[in-house]
Amino acid sequence: MEKLITFAVPCYNSAEYMDHCVETLLQGGEDIEIILVDDGSTKDDTPAICDRYAEQYPDIVRAIHQENGGHGEGVNQGLRNAQGIYYKVVDSDDWLDVDALHQVLDKLRQFVRDEKLVDLMIANYVYEHVEDNTQRPVNYRNVFPVGRVFGWKHIKRFRPSQYLLMHSVIYRTQLLRDCGLELPKHTFYVDNIFVYEPLPLVKNIYYMDVDLYRYFIGRADQSVNESVMIGRVDQQLRVNYHMIDCWNLREVMNKSQKLGKYMFNYLAMMMAISSIFLTMEGSPESLGKKTQLWEYLRTVDEKLYHRMKYFSVPAATNLPNAPGRKVSVGLYRVARRIYKFN
Repeated sequence: MEKLITFAVPCYNSAEYMDHCVETLLQGGEDIEIILVDDGSTKDDTPAICDRYAEQYPDIVRAIHQENGGHGEGVNQGLRNAQGIYYKVVDSDDWLDVDALHQVLDKLRQFVRDEKLVDLMIANYVYEHVEDNTQRPVNYRNVFPVGRVFGWKHIKRFRPSQYLLMHSVIYRTQLLRDCGLELPKHTFYVDNIFVYEPLPLVKNIYYMDVDLYRYFIGRADQSVNESVMIGRVDQQLRVNYHMIDCWNLREVMNKSQKLGKYMFNYLAMMMAISSIFLTMEGSPESLGKKTQLWEYLRTVDEKLYHRMKYFSVPAATNLPNAPGRKVSVGLYRVARRIYKFN
């Protein structure tokens, strides 16, 4: 039976907080589907909680148990099994605002009734900072038209804090399948691939100005914690190389200058993140990996390499010598305090 939307919830030892996530999704009603993907949890009751929800709500919830494959394989598994016309990933420690959820679902139902499906719906998200109990909403009012379907030619300029994240996107399921999306196993930060890779296939978009996704941030073991990111920098690199390889940005720009520019800036930001965490790790091996990353981009497209390395955000992360590296790390930490992105 086809559903309006599939919410995929990758779960790994999530018993402490996943109930809150699932309870908000259940408010969507019976034309939604929730796929709880237990990613080989062994330390708590996550598998049993998944099964309990599936038994209690058999028309809405499905539980899938798999060997541990990482967050990306949880997303892949959800996509393989999705019966929804649309597909959204919700991490098990996050949740959706119920009022906003109802508004989003009503609009998606309208698209289905009118047989005018959009490829991508975008909504706002809110950083929920546990460390200081503050919130920071991220909206796109200055970027997208509100309340109408539009294409890439209608978008305006993104600010540095406004990149599309997994939290803000709802893709048409078949579009994700058509682009052959397959996220790497045992790799964090694959949400960047999830957002980035399907974009050139998107023809029509709808932006709803509601604060839908609540992004819980600040736990010490969270994947975006600074020390955790330094320890997992090789996984960040794996994502970065995948993003370099998945599209020829020059061809994308020839078809849509605005989309190409956005994807250039997104990739530049990823290159900057990889560069800064390799710099912060600081070993000769890590500094060598930073050089290899940039040299790989040069082999792919030398003009793109020069433009990205010296005339965009990564320029600040590639200052030469030890004093320059210290300045780069300092600039990153200033940006972190301003934008509170991890």
